[in-house]
Amino acid sequence: MKLLGKTALITGSAKGLGRRTALELAAHGCDVAINYVNSRDEAERLVEEIGALGRKAYAIQANIAIANDSERLVSETERRLGEVDILVNNAGPFIRERRLFADYSKDDIHDLMNGNLVGTMLMDHRVLPGMRARQWGRIIHFGFGHASEARSWPHRAVYAAAKVGLVSFTKTLAVEEAASGITVNMICPGDIRGENKEKSIADVAGLMDEESPRGRPGSGEDVARMIAFLCMPESDFITGNTIDVSGGLDPIRTMLKR
Repeated sequence: MKLLGKTALITGSAKGLGRRTALELAAHGCDVAINYVNSRDEAERLVEEIGALGRKAYAIQANIAIANDSERLVSETERRLGEVDILVNNAGPFIRERRLFADYSKDDIHDLMNGNLVGTMLMDHRVLPGMRARQWGRIIHFGFGHASEARSWPHRAVYAAAKVGLVSFTKTLAVEEAASGITVNMICPGDIRGENKEKSIADVAGLMDEESPRGRPGSGEDVARMIAFLCMPESDFITGNTIDVSGGLDPIRTMLKR
């Protein structure tokens, strides 16, 4: 277990891709801070599952779109599990309903920007001093397919703007912190939906997805395996990248066809 003794904090990890990532990192030796907003029961069940793997875990309620919550989330992780070695910024609000920018409320705009960009930046800012002191750290951001191209995405204007801004921030932070042994990368999942977010590759291998060039739907394991790879000690030369885990799907062009 190459990550034995490391502490990982994964935002939005009670369910979905965050949950699958928590289990993957625990299997590689990490103790894991599980973050949730409303899904307390799911978070506590996940803590038990990680405990059964022989690793420590603790569930912490916090909304990273709120600055005080993000500060408390890291401080509580440090108190319960130790300083954060791996930060996976999985949490981020998304409005699935297709909506023109003019139809968003001001509250929607603030929530999407704070949850997907500002909150992530504040989380990074909070853990960087400890990572610098230890000369080791792994930071993972979440984007969407082809985010690095900064194309238009009609009906997703605010979410897309936040994530495209995060692309630039990912690349900048990677350069600034490389000498401190800290890597910063962005994972861009395909359109992985519902229960598939928590499934293994074997679970979806026999299923068909007509929209996916690969022919099968994506799974949580597809994403979690890539995150675990980026967190390995030997992955220290991989930084500042946006990595699509999408089976070749272009989510923007798919949406435009509808």
